Amino acid sequence: MRMKIFVCLLLFIAVGGAADAQKVSAQPVYVLVHGAWHGGWCWKEVEAALTAEGAVVYTPTLAGLGEHANTLDTNVNLNTHIEDIVSFIKMQDLRKVVLVGHSYGGIVITGVADRIPDRLAKLVYLDALLAESGQSALSIQPVAIQQAVRKSSQASNGLTVPVWPASSFGVTDTAKASWVNERLTPQPFRSFAQPLALQHAFGNQLPLFFIACTNPEMPQLEVFARKARESKRWTYYELPTGHDAMITQPAALSALLQTITAL
Repeated sequence: MRMKIFVCLLLFIAVGGAADAQKVSAQPVYVLVHGAWHGGWCWKEVEAALTAEGAVVYTPTLAGLGEHANTLDTNVNLNTHIEDIVSFIKMQDLRKVVLVGHSYGGIVITGVADRIPDRLAKLVYLDALLAESGQSALSIQPVAIQQAVRKSSQASNGLTVPVWPASSFGVTDTAKASWVNERLTPQPFRSFAQPLALQHAFGNQLPLFFIACTNPEMPQLEVFARKARESKRWTYYELPTGHDAMITQPAALSALLQTITAL
């Protein structure tokens, strides 16, 4: 009798454990990659909103930026940032990741998808740069911006690009702009200048989603939004807010990410 009870107990634990594992595996997993001058801190409210809905959310900060500003040196480039996210996903043993890239982070997630598509479920480009193999974040910008960025980097002997203020990213609320400006850090210049090197076609067979921020729209990003809007390969959305949607409209962005995840 005791043996029968013991066996039943083991079966109960095993079945319960399997159910718990299935429940955990069913949780949406997000890795949110920030843009230039930012850090993982910028996703604070989006992370809270998604987590409250049962998602697992990671907001890593790229090398040389945010709390990792102390790691900045001349070796930090685009490949460094791609490897940051590849290594992070591998070390956390993440699967079926909804990988989100904001602005410059769009180029980073393109590189990540090229290397570890088996760990990803979807690529979401939030008002992001779309670079093909051989292009860099700098080379796909209008000539005037390219020249301004190169000139501004001279003050650090080509190490960094000075911070753009929060107002440049459509953050108009005084309190929010102050919070953002306190946290922005100079961008490693080589992350802008190094061309993206892909071994596979853009997106590497993964579903592609683009979210354009349209109020106000950053003029230099319109070409990428149009490319996604006019292509059958992409699913296109708009948010009527500024470029830093995670700051200006975190609730609306979180809801849209959940919609995309459910597709």
